[in-house]
Amino acid sequence: MKLFRITALVALIFFTAILWQCGQPQAKQTAAYSEEIASRIQQVEENLLPAIIVKSEEETTRGYPILERMKHYKVPGVSVAVINNGKIEWAKGYGLIDKSGGEKVDTETLFQAASISKSVAAMGSLKLAEKGKIDIEDDANKYLKSWKIPANEFTKKKTITPALMLNHNAGLTVHGFRGYAPGEDVPTLLQLLDGQPPANSKAIRADIEPGSQWRYSGGGYCVIQQMMIDVTGKTFPQIMSEFVLKPLGLKNSTYEQPLPEALRDNAAVGYRGNGNMVTGKYHTYPELAAAGLWTTPSDLCLFAIEIQESLAGKSGKVLSQSMTQNMTSARLGKYGLGLSVGKKENATHFSHGGANEGFRCVVFAYVESGKGAAVMANSDSGDTLNREIMRAISKVYGWPNFKTREKEVIEVDASFFESLSGSYIIAGKYEISVFTRDEKLYLTNHEGVTQRLYPESKTKFFITGNGTLLDFVLDDKGKTAEIKIKVGGSTYVAKKQEAPAN
Repeated sequence: MKLFRITALVALIFFTAILWQCGQPQAKQTAAYSEEIASRIQQVEENLLPAIIVKSEEETTRGYPILERMKHYKVPGVSVAVINNGKIEWAKGYGLIDKSGGEKVDTETLFQAASISKSVAAMGSLKLAEKGKIDIEDDANKYLKSWKIPANEFTKKKTITPALMLNHNAGLTVHGFRGYAPGEDVPTLLQLLDGQPPANSKAIRADIEPGSQWRYSGGGYCVIQQMMIDVTGKTFPQIMSEFVLKPLGLKNSTYEQPLPEALRDNAAVGYRGNGNMVTGKYHTYPELAAAGLWTTPSDLCLFAIEIQESLAGKSGKVLSQSMTQNMTSARLGKYGLGLSVGKKENATHFSHGGANEGFRCVVFAYVESGKGAAVMANSDSGDTLNREIMRAISKVYGWPNFKTREKEVIEVDASFFESLSGSYIIAGKYEISVFTRDEKLYLTNHEGVTQRLYPESKTKFFITGNGTLLDFVLDDKGKTAEIKIKVGGSTYVAKKQEAPAN
């Protein structure tokens, strides 16, 4: 996922007025909810919560209305579905499909599922295993016909299996994909696998020993895609429709890329974090298994419910109970086969997030309690918003996950903030800006979103919204040299840039 590239903030004329008018559901989502459920919906809508709250700062402790937070993060549209007692209790859309047209998001609005595509594709590959088409613990090259994983010094030590690829443990390259804008040539899957033009990603190859470490690889899922095509003789969208989407009743889901004309009227348009539309509305992703699914939160919840029901031995629409247990059992990286898995307060959960150009999404569910949710947004800055919605859902429905943390802040002389201000670069290309305003310190990231930095000490800060931690590292002269930025489980280093000479 891209981090922190500075962009110009864009003034959106009438955006606030339009956005506040779009919170009401469309006709497709006007279900007659009971008073109890309606109350829960209202509590979620009015109490979005940041990752960190500061007791002394009232602005961080109060719950925010969802539309206010959409405006804050420049997210035009978001769709939410909530699972309770093993069923979808409610689903609702907010905001706009396309700011230029004014169409409102409803429960059937399609969003790009991005990397959640991997979870659904994994279920499809495991179905082929149960049909005897593949053995997930055998050499994948036995099933690949149109293309083979090239042998090299790493594959000689250990063969690459479908299970290793599904677990991101096969040693294969290519983390993710940016897709193809309208007008760009779209490569075939074979061109993608070998990194040949017009592919905009590198060749998918083993560069570490298979099974030696967990490393996220969308490239591995492209190999899975080719394998599924080779063993069935069908297109990937046909395979997924026949073996997963139709059996689960996912009526608003497709792996067809580009998106068919008939489905475009109610497909969300992707936006950048600064509010600008993605060029051409959205990108095409031929990496179907890795990033190509269009769907809705309600369909993702049906997918999650089937996993819950299968694990409980109550359903087998796609996979047997034992295969679903295999899918949701943690291997390396706290990851199963296509799903992240974990446990908190004795509650086991499975989940996946996604990030395509202009889209952010998450699906999260518990194994045993029949609870969960999915949230999808049409903006690069949707991640933090999605998490705030999840925290609100968590609080209302009593989940052990997505709880806020409390932190104390200290008083820091505003003059010291000036020494921390400046331009910083991550990985040589993503620029962030740190600056003071009204004697407080702020950061503008690469997506144009500005957030306040709260001081825990003179050099350690945090962002309340997404819980990002920042450690300003000083050189031997006491000047800021870099920032160590911790986001989730990853740490990035932002190097300070020298101010241009006068």
